[in-house]
Amino acid sequence: MTSNELHTRHRTRVDLPENTRAAMGLILNERLADFLDLERQAKQAHWNVRGPHFQPLHELFDAVATLAVGWADDLAERAVQLGVVAEGTVQAVAERSELPRCPTNVEHSHEWVHIIAEALAFCANAARADIKEAVAAEDDITADLLTRITGEADKQLWFVEAHLDER
Repeated sequence: MTSNELHTRHRTRVDLPENTRAAMGLILNERLADFLDLERQAKQAHWNVRGPHFQPLHELFDAVATLAVGWADDLAERAVQLGVVAEGTVQAVAERSELPRCPTNVEHSHEWVHIIAEALAFCANAARADIKEAVAAEDDITADLLTRITGEADKQLWFVEAHLDER
């Protein structure tokens, strides 16, 4: 489903109106792209972080990547439950993700912490904003999914931000 196609692709017995299912599917695909991009950025940080805080950051970034994949899977599965095609290809993610581009030439571990904190915050805040749309559309299941993901992403953001020295 592209942003210009607001219709469902698969039949389902989910009793939400087709326009609601299509609109929620668009939101879910937008978040899917962001969370898959977050996973790639966290893996980039995981592989390339260096310095005296290598071990805890290496493990933290891997945890963020693992969680992001799980969140993306839940978002994709909800889209398909609503009769919408889940678009998680590299091309779809590159086209749809709204995260800032991840640099590859990061030299200091604190830069990686800032990059991952920004990406996590973006994903959590975008999902938080979508909760209101899901509630307004009377799609409680999508609203609950987004609420759970946002809470878990906020917790991970707390873990990442704890590594920032912002006096």
